[in-house]
Amino acid sequence: MADLTETDRQILSALTENARQPVKALAERLGLSRTTVTARLDRLVAGGEIRKFTIVTRSQEDAAVRAMMMVELQGSLSRAVIRQMRAIPEIASLHSTNGAWDLVAEIRAGDLRDFDRVLRTIREIPGVLNSETSLLLDSVL
Repeated sequence: MADLTETDRQILSALTENARQPVKALAERLGLSRTTVTARLDRLVAGGEIRKFTIVTRSQEDAAVRAMMMVELQGSLSRAVIRQMRAIPEIASLHSTNGAWDLVAEIRAGDLRDFDRVLRTIREIPGVLNSETSLLLDSVL
């Protein structure tokens, strides 16, 4: 949806900060009516601009161990693997990709013990053929 208005952008920005805020609070914050905000949200969802409403837990934000894991899949089991990986709370994001790896997962764990448990859990999923994981050490940007 390339035709976002300034109002749409303001709504998206506010929801990015807090996707749980009530429509009434969102409308008051932006100086709009509840009807306008509801109609815009419905349009943004129907048009695919908003794909899901989600949460980020404190443990995800405060994760001591962060990593990127590349995963090679057995093609016939890829949907089942993705379904199982999406159920792992420490996986902050999951992306399909091209090239040698089929998936890239961002992992956020509280400590190395939790991180090791997550790696084992993923590697034991039927259909995971291979993986490579890199710890994220420091942000340079």
